[in-house]
Amino acid sequence: MAKGKSVERVRAALAAAGHPDTILAFAEPTRTAAEAAAVLGCDPAQIAKCIVFRAGDQAILVITMGARLVDMAAVAGMLGQELQRAHPDWLREVTGFAAGGVAPIGHVSPPTTLLDEALLRAEVIWAAAGSPRHMFRTTPSELAAMTRARIARVSFDPAADQANTVRDTNQ
Repeated sequence: MAKGKSVERVRAALAAAGHPDTILAFAEPTRTAAEAAAVLGCDPAQIAKCIVFRAGDQAILVITMGARLVDMAAVAGMLGQELQRAHPDWLREVTGFAAGGVAPIGHVSPPTTLLDEALLRAEVIWAAAGSPRHMFRTTPSELAAMTRARIARVSFDPAADQANTVRDTNQ
């Protein structure tokens, strides 16, 4: 399976962090948390979902559990900035990744990164490795260290919190 520059940037970021190269390539797509969990045979809670927002010209990367949704109002309030969904062209230009393959590391321009505290519940997690068919294995604490993320409560469980109408559920 061909590897692109995006996957190699993630591989280099893992090496720079002293993390083993745990990148795996898959024949099936892993664009969404549900697809990734099915391919890996794990719970969606073990997928580190990377969602990029735009605050002016700054990329805001929010990493949460695959089964949860980002609370945009909480993130905007925490940062004191309005957020917009990242347009695919802007996403690729600023991060170096296409939608469906956004990794938490290896960005061409470092984003402001928030790691959802809910992700800390998992012992082992899987994150995109720069393409819709590559994932890497890590732990929440290793990911927090590699991304230098601020740990915060930035998500909600849609099954448990269907009444909240402020949150953006278009994820």
